[in-house]
Amino acid sequence: MKLLSRVGATALAASLYLQHGVAQMADGTYTDQASGIKFKTWTQGAEATEASPFTFGLALPSDALTKNANEYLGILRCKIEDAAAPGWCGLSHGQAGQMTQALLLVAWASEGTVYTSFRYATGYTLPDVYTGDAKLTQVSSNVTDTHFELIYRCQNCFSWNQDGNAGSVETTQGFLVLGHAAGSSGLENPTCPDRATFGFHDAGFGQWGAPLDGATSESYAEWAELATTTPETNCEGTGPGEAECKPAPVKVYDYIVVGGGAGGIPVADKLSAAGHSVLLIEKGPPSSGRWGGTMKPKWLEGTNLTRFDVPGLCNQIWVDSAGIACTDTDQMAGCVLGGGTAVNAGLWWKPPASDWDYNFPAGWKSKDVAAAAKRVFDRIPGSFKPSADGILYRREGFDVLSSGLRKSGYKEVVANQSPNEKNGAFAHTHFMFRYGERDGPLATYLVSANRRDNFDLWTGSAVRRAIRTGGKVTGVELECLRDGGYSGEVKISAKGGVIFSAGTFGSAKLLMRSGIGPRDQLEIVAGSKDGETFISRDQWIELPVGSNLIDHLNTDLILTHPDVVFYDFYEAWTAPNEGDKQRYLNNRTGILTQAAPNIGPMVWEVVTPSDGIPRQFQWTARVEGDSRITTSPHAMTLSQYLGRGVVSRGRMTITPGLATAVSEHPYLRNAGDKEAVIAGIKKLQAALNVIPNITWVLPPPTGTVEDYVNGLPVSPSARRSNHWMGTAKLGTDDGRKGGTAVVDLNTKVYGTENLFVVDASIFPGMSTGNPSGMIVIAAERAAERILARKAQVMSETTWNV
Repeated sequence: MKLLSRVGATALAASLYLQHGVAQMADGTYTDQASGIKFKTWTQGAEATEASPFTFGLALPSDALTKNANEYLGILRCKIEDAAAPGWCGLSHGQAGQMTQALLLVAWASEGTVYTSFRYATGYTLPDVYTGDAKLTQVSSNVTDTHFELIYRCQNCFSWNQDGNAGSVETTQGFLVLGHAAGSSGLENPTCPDRATFGFHDAGFGQWGAPLDGATSESYAEWAELATTTPETNCEGTGPGEAECKPAPVKVYDYIVVGGGAGGIPVADKLSAAGHSVLLIEKGPPSSGRWGGTMKPKWLEGTNLTRFDVPGLCNQIWVDSAGIACTDTDQMAGCVLGGGTAVNAGLWWKPPASDWDYNFPAGWKSKDVAAAAKRVFDRIPGSFKPSADGILYRREGFDVLSSGLRKSGYKEVVANQSPNEKNGAFAHTHFMFRYGERDGPLATYLVSANRRDNFDLWTGSAVRRAIRTGGKVTGVELECLRDGGYSGEVKISAKGGVIFSAGTFGSAKLLMRSGIGPRDQLEIVAGSKDGETFISRDQWIELPVGSNLIDHLNTDLILTHPDVVFYDFYEAWTAPNEGDKQRYLNNRTGILTQAAPNIGPMVWEVVTPSDGIPRQFQWTARVEGDSRITTSPHAMTLSQYLGRGVVSRGRMTITPGLATAVSEHPYLRNAGDKEAVIAGIKKLQAALNVIPNITWVLPPPTGTVEDYVNGLPVSPSARRSNHWMGTAKLGTDDGRKGGTAVVDLNTKVYGTENLFVVDASIFPGMSTGNPSGMIVIAAERAAERILARKAQVMSETTWNV
């Protein structure tokens, strides 16, 4: 009875999971006539048909529901979009069916043979070959003009370990969450699985709940003996070689800034403006056309624009991130010049005073950063009407929702003119765009820095670590990761400094590789490829790097209204509307001057749950549904961000392969956080329910908000906003002495003389909204303090640690 109860409970969980935003899959059974193997199956779509694009099925050992199995018999049946270029399909075995930090199985057909490759992804780029002990042997395969099918045995597939980064799923739970993906093109080196590369999953992807009742069989051992085939491979002439780099120029700088994003670009500009020689190192390629970027769709060829310059193409990062997304973290991050400010949707907020006053210590309160904030918004004012003609296009979504908000007593404001109006208020979306193009640090701070003879910029070059003896940093060591980059070492002057501005994950990783962090993490680095040259244990600086990890918890609602009209920004990449294209190219006007997918209105609310701590919410509305849930062209998604006041925290750690991972997510670990989320949803729904003809899709109208929130998965892949902060916390409580801070009020790393961190990682708490503006203000403020400290140090004989 206990087993039946567990299976029943997991079936209910699967039902809830399917309601809450994952792939629509029809379950069933299938018996292979040749082998006799009986599979429990899931087929993409409302019902299983021969034309269905994806089917997966499995059979499990007879005791898999009482003893965790680590193998299964599987069937994959995948659609071939083009017989001349058959593409690929794949399966994630992860705890939430996610792409990253999970064992992936990729399959494809070539010349009548079905090939497979186990892969593992640490970031949102082409997954690496999996190096663990998973084993696949084929029972049979079949290839037609429209589909390929593979029946196989998968051993050691429900647990995995890639360079010490381990994970597993438990069949005794009676329920798995699996993921699938497929791509119609981009397959290269098909006969050499370990060197094969794949295009983006443009033919679909999603996760689904898979109850395991009916999947076990007493005949499993007999069926498993049928798996005996491994296809021959041909790897001649395939695969990339090692990156080729050139020696770094021999030059000494006052400051080396590592990372060309929202923190690094402004601080490099301010330091060079003060007369210091500055080197800014970005490990990714150029982005914007003004900096030599080249990534663009065909319709931008012949212009000096790239995909990063055109606001309406910002969502392309979720379609094609190759060469853009960082490969050394399990979250989406931009590893290009400009970082997040080059790839994001460009939302640009002047933060309320409370974001500084609540989260930051003395010296960083709103009054302390006021001058820095003014400088930032004087240089990058942004606009909620970025089209050169001053017209806001396709505002149907804003008009529908704002009608209900007004009726319900919400106040309409101009957000950056009234930054403190963040309760019961709504506004148009403010962007860091100007004259129809992306603005921000790339178009302002970097431009002024680049005019100076004392400033150098390197792209395509990676930093391995700071070179230090005790607390004194003397330069940086480079790492050859990209053709054409620099290798070797770069030195700083005797009174110079190194500034890590590589982002919440990148800066924390650099600190750890420099021998700064928790002992358990430094031991991992010591056991990695860095080990032979890693700084000795007697010089380790133990600080809580990676702790205090925060992000906006994202909870999506979906509604439909007949007056809302979807605009296909994704199609604008390959086949933009001709009129919209010409308006953009000729005049920088029209819908393509606005961020995809037509964002707005923005709504702000403060909710105080029973613990008495006010929680700040930002609602980001966009004219876009979710095709896995609704195909209505009249859908809108409202994303609830839990911001300032959030109590939950997580942790980032490093793997033996030197990738970073969110090992403890920062979501809903506090009861008050969840209580506030539920109350916030109820309040917004009540405000919008006054709109005639509104229909709620999520939360499901047949259930309660509590059911909806409690049934949602809580993981980075399901709930992140990618506004990560906090891993190198700023504060006065020195982490070496049991405190929580990694850097002091001058952003100097505790225990060092001249190593600084300037980016989102220093934030003690969460911002109200999208953090780009606040990060740039923090960089301006950090430059002030670094320069003031520099002046003080120059008058002394030694640094004051």
